[in-house]
Amino acid sequence: MSAATGTPAPRRMTYREACKQAIRAAILADPRVFLMGEDVARYGGCYAVTKGLAAELGEARIRDTPLSENGYVGAGIGAAIAGMRPIVEIMTVNFSLLALDQIVNSAATIPHMSGGQFAVPLVIRMATGAGLQLAAQHSHSLEGWYAHVPGLKILAPATVEDARHMLQPALDDPNPVLIFEHVMLYNREDELEPSITGVDIVSAKIRRPGRDITLVTHGGMLFKTLEAAAVLHEEGIEAEVIDLRVLRPLDMATILGSVARTRRVVIVDEGWKSGSLSAEVAARIADEAFYELDAPIRRVCSREVPIPYSAHLEKAALPQTPAIVAMARGLVKGG
Repeated sequence: MSAATGTPAPRRMTYREACKQAIRAAILADPRVFLMGEDVARYGGCYAVTKGLAAELGEARIRDTPLSENGYVGAGIGAAIAGMRPIVEIMTVNFSLLALDQIVNSAATIPHMSGGQFAVPLVIRMATGAGLQLAAQHSHSLEGWYAHVPGLKILAPATVEDARHMLQPALDDPNPVLIFEHVMLYNREDELEPSITGVDIVSAKIRRPGRDITLVTHGGMLFKTLEAAAVLHEEGIEAEVIDLRVLRPLDMATILGSVARTRRVVIVDEGWKSGSLSAEVAARIADEAFYELDAPIRRVCSREVPIPYSAHLEKAALPQTPAIVAMARGLVKGG
C-alpha cells in the first residue's frame, strides 16, 4: 500500500507466477473452469506454472491426463461443447502436433459446421520457443502455423501483465483460443500494476514509441527487440516497437499507423522465414501501405534448420539483438 495515496503498491512477480495466478483466479471465479494436461497436478507442470494448485483447488479442478495429446484435447473439446470452460495445457508446441486433428479439424470447425449450434469455448495453453537447450523436438515456434487457421484466436502474451490478464477474456470467448507462452519468459520479473484488472485480446501494443523505424514482433522476441531499440537510440535512431500480442486476428490498424509515421519496418519473428507469420505481416503491409514506405520491408527470423541442442548453435540459429540492430540501422542509414 502506498503511504502517499493509500492505493495498493505494484506487486513484483515472474511471468510464471502471473500465469499461475490467472489460472487460480479463473478457477475460483467460475465452477465451470478446470485445467487439465500432462503432469499439471501432482508434479506442478513441466515449467512449474501450476505448482501447488492441485493441493489448494483439488484434483477435480487441476487434472493430470495420460500422455495422449490427441485424446485429452479431444476431451477438452467435448467438455467445452457440454458447457464447461476447460483450460488444456500442452507441454510444448511441438507436442501439439499430435493433437492437430482435434485443434484444426474439430475445435476450429465445429461452430461453423454446426451453423452456430455448438460453441467451443476452449482455451489451450502451450509453451513455445527456444533458448533452454531442449533440442529440436521441444524448441520450435509454431504459433504462426495456428495463426493460419480460421476459427482459432491466437494469443502470444510477452509481458507479466498480459500473462496475468489475457486468460480471462480468452475463457469468455465462445470460440477456441490458443495461448503461446515463450519458455524464456517464465523467469522474467516485472511489476504488476494493481489498478489494471484486465486487458483486451484484440489489440497490438506499442511498447516503445519512435519516429524513424517500426520494429514489429511478438512473444519471446519482444525483449530482444526492445534491447535493439535501446541500442539504436544511442545511435540517434528512434525505433517504434510493436508487440503484436494477438496473432489472429492481426491488429493491422496499429501496424499500418506506425508504418505511416516511420516509413520503414523490420519484422522480428522467431519462426522460420519461409511461410512465416512475418511473411503474412510483410505481405499485408505491402498490400495496404506500399506507398507509405521509404525502404524495403525487412525480416529477422530463425535460421532454416531444426533448432540445435548445442548452446552456441542454438544461439546462432535464433534471432539475436545485434542482427535486429544491424537490419534496422541499414534501413535508416543505408548500406
